[in-house]
Amino acid sequence: MAQSEEVFVGSIDQGTTSSRFLIFDKQGEPVAVHQEEFRQIYPNPGWHEHDPNEIVTSVENCIEGALKIFEKDGHKKESIKAVGITNQRETTVCWDIKSGEPLYNAIVWTDTRTAALARELKAREGSDKLQDICGLPISTYPSVTKLLWLLRNEEKVRKAYEAGNLAFGTIDAWLIYRLNGGPKNNVFVSDPTNASRTMFMDIHSLKYSDKTIDFFSYEFDLRKVHMPEIVRSADQKAFGKLTSGVLSGFPITGCLGDQSAALVGQKGFEPGHAKNTYGTGCFLLYNVGTKPVISTHGLLATVAYNFDGKPVYALEGSIAVAGSGVKFLMNNLGFSSQSHKISELAETVKDNGGLVFVTAFSGLFAPYWIDDAQGTMFGLSHHTERGHIARATLEAVCYQTKAILDAMEKDSGHKLSELRVDGGMSNSELCMQTQADLVSIPIVRPKMRETTALGAAIAAGFASGVWKTFDELKEVNTAGQTTFQPKMRAKDSAKMFKKWERAVSMCKGWVAEEEKEEGDDEAAKELGEESKKEGRVAASL
Repeated sequence: MAQSEEVFVGSIDQGTTSSRFLIFDKQGEPVAVHQEEFRQIYPNPGWHEHDPNEIVTSVENCIEGALKIFEKDGHKKESIKAVGITNQRETTVCWDIKSGEPLYNAIVWTDTRTAALARELKAREGSDKLQDICGLPISTYPSVTKLLWLLRNEEKVRKAYEAGNLAFGTIDAWLIYRLNGGPKNNVFVSDPTNASRTMFMDIHSLKYSDKTIDFFSYEFDLRKVHMPEIVRSADQKAFGKLTSGVLSGFPITGCLGDQSAALVGQKGFEPGHAKNTYGTGCFLLYNVGTKPVISTHGLLATVAYNFDGKPVYALEGSIAVAGSGVKFLMNNLGFSSQSHKISELAETVKDNGGLVFVTAFSGLFAPYWIDDAQGTMFGLSHHTERGHIARATLEAVCYQTKAILDAMEKDSGHKLSELRVDGGMSNSELCMQTQADLVSIPIVRPKMRETTALGAAIAAGFASGVWKTFDELKEVNTAGQTTFQPKMRAKDSAKMFKKWERAVSMCKGWVAEEEKEEGDDEAAKELGEESKKEGRVAASL
């Protein structure tokens, strides 16, 4: 039976393909969990949407399901001191601030419909100054391009804007707003780890930037759009409380974007600590301390967390396709119905058989930032088997992680001594060993890999007094970790990576002909010239 002194923290983990609710004890161990997937909507090639109401419903169902398990095991819900939230980040929701109803599906962070708009924005005077302010380059990735697309193309969104009723937010803001009862209580906030993904926040001051908002207001005055108040990642009151369901009245006291949450869950509290999360996409965060580092090598500056008013920053490398590449083999090519079988299939061959798979289904993110790249396989032959394709899919994530680590070393001036990992693909022994071989440093995988949800619980726990110092967390989730040591000769791993870089240089420019047919000759010419240039580079490799 549960003891009266037991203390727990709840964690809402709202991801790209599913929502979950986990309940952690003070030792950081999950004692109950419930997960629910929701629809992935792909209206057109390159488009990816979610139903905002389905996301809220899935979270509510997960809270109810996890609490049933929790109480069945003899615990009392009153021992849950607070709830934290972690979420997919750049995904954008627009709703009517008066009715609380969404005006369009959420546009997901992987969506590439804004590629032409991103090129248009890059061509505007002053675009090269934005990254110094907000930490992000213009691309299809940040929320701003999704908001501008909705204003241009969706009548409901435009009418709400004209009436002064348009609310914009990332998933954290939408969830907190709805869990607090919507327009009735109007709790409309976002934390800096999420707000930093919009391009509207000054990463130095953690306030909205007049300069970036002015830059993006050339067609619509974005000051007319309701944006969430930016508050600390851990706060006793700012996030309100749940107003319905089995935990009605329980406080929400922490919020972190998913990748920052994973860094916190891996206890990456010191400068030089880094983690890589192999989820739907793959995201590497490197703690750089209390001052942001603006990358000159294709990385992003982001907020790691802000618990006490003194923000901690990170360099980030974002890879669009990781676990979603495995899903592609399962759902589109029929390789298997279970994700772990893809790793087993990859193990049936001794190497990739000369195959390189650039999984650019959403273009390529860091450190390349090639919006017009498309998924491309190089080296197909009569020798190629399904195992080679499976292996090349896993390797694609490892190659991109190496490219990011190389860029981080250049930006920070320091080489990592180890890399902590988590996320679904980290379960693959083959993938993690390949990663260690390519980056030539140890890969450390914890036994309990729910680090993203744990990070949100830690944020909520700090605000509610469950934990008071980082020292209290030193021993959390340390037992049973696995370390993968590099085994491959440096010369061999360098040869593999050189082949990958050549493949990347050759996967650009696929939309140039389409642009030309649609009458955008200037864009087609620009893409064509870039493709020729890359072709010359590839020929020299």
